[in-house]
Amino acid sequence: MSAPLIDPFQRAIRYLRVSVTDRCDFRCVYCMSEEMTFLPKKELLSLEELDRMCSAFIRLGVEKLRITGGEPLVRRDIMTFFRGMRRHLDSGALKELTLTTNGSQLSRFAAELYDCGVRRVNVSLDTLDGAKFAKITRWGRLHQVIDGIEAAKAAGLKVKINAVALKGVNDSELFDLVDWAGAEGHDMTFIEVMPMGDIGNEDRLDQYWPLTDLRAQLATRYTLTDLAERSGGPARYVRIEQTGQKIGFITPLSHNFCESCNRVRITCTGEIYTCLGQEGHSDLRGPLRAADDDAALETAIRAAIGLKPKGHDFDYSRQIVGGKMSRHMSHTGG
Repeated sequence: MSAPLIDPFQRAIRYLRVSVTDRCDFRCVYCMSEEMTFLPKKELLSLEELDRMCSAFIRLGVEKLRITGGEPLVRRDIMTFFRGMRRHLDSGALKELTLTTNGSQLSRFAAELYDCGVRRVNVSLDTLDGAKFAKITRWGRLHQVIDGIEAAKAAGLKVKINAVALKGVNDSELFDLVDWAGAEGHDMTFIEVMPMGDIGNEDRLDQYWPLTDLRAQLATRYTLTDLAERSGGPARYVRIEQTGQKIGFITPLSHNFCESCNRVRITCTGEIYTCLGQEGHSDLRGPLRAADDDAALETAIRAAIGLKPKGHDFDYSRQIVGGKMSRHMSHTGG
C-alpha cells in the first residue's frame, strides 16, 4: 500500500462515500427539487471509472466504502460495480462495503448485494404514515420501501433506518418510529436537516428540529445509555435499555463533529468534496481520464486531501440559515 492519506489536521482518511448517480426515483423535499435537470451520461463516471477511482482510494488506505446517489440502485448495471468491489473485501484491503438507499429497489437487489459482500444497508425512512411519506418523497410509495426492508432482512442484510428530523413533519411520530424499528430489529439514526440546495418553498429553519430536543423527548419514555462506539461516521450512539436497539444522532448543527472526520465524498462526475458543508472541491475525473495508469490520479487525490478544511460552516443559531450550500444533497451523495 502507498503512504496513507493524512489531511492537514492529522486525520487519516479511511472512509469514502461515492455517489454513483445523481438520479433518483423519489424527489424528497430536503434533497432535490421536484423538477430536476439531471446530468448527461458523458459527464458521469462509467462503472469502470468508478472501479478505478475506488480502487485507488483503497490502495491509499480507505477501509470503508459507502455507495450513495441519488438512489444508487437505479444506476444501470450497478451490480457489476458491486461485484468488482468484492475482490477488495476478499483481499482484506476493504473492511466494509455498504450503501445508503431509499429502499425502493431492495426487493430486486438485496440477495445479490449480499452475494457481493454487502452486510448492512442504511435505508432512509422518515415516516410510517403513507400519506406523509408520499408528501415528503413526492413520488415514493411507502409499501415499496417496507417490502424492500423485508427483502433485505430475508437476504441476511442488517438494516439501519435513517430518519431526517423534521419539525412539524415527523416529530409527532418519534415514538412510533423508534418502537417499530425496535420491534423489527433495526437500529436507527436521526439526522438534523442540513441547509443544502434551492428546494423551492421548503423552509429549512422552520423544519429544523435540534436532536438535543429529540433526545430529551426520547428520555421521557426510555432509559438511554451513552455508547463509546463509533461506526466510522459522524453519529453518536445511545442504547435504549428497554429494547436493546442503538439510536444514533448526526448533529451537524447542534453539535459539530468535525474533529473526528475521517471521510471524503466523490460525486458521480468525479469531483471530490472533502467537507459536506463547504463548497470547495477538486476534479478527479480529468486526471482519471488523462492516462491508463493511476499516477496522476493519486497525485490529484493527495492534493485534494491536502485542502481538507477543519470543519463546516453550517449554522442556524442566529435564526438564519448560515453556511448554506448551493448544491443539492443528491449532487454530493449525502
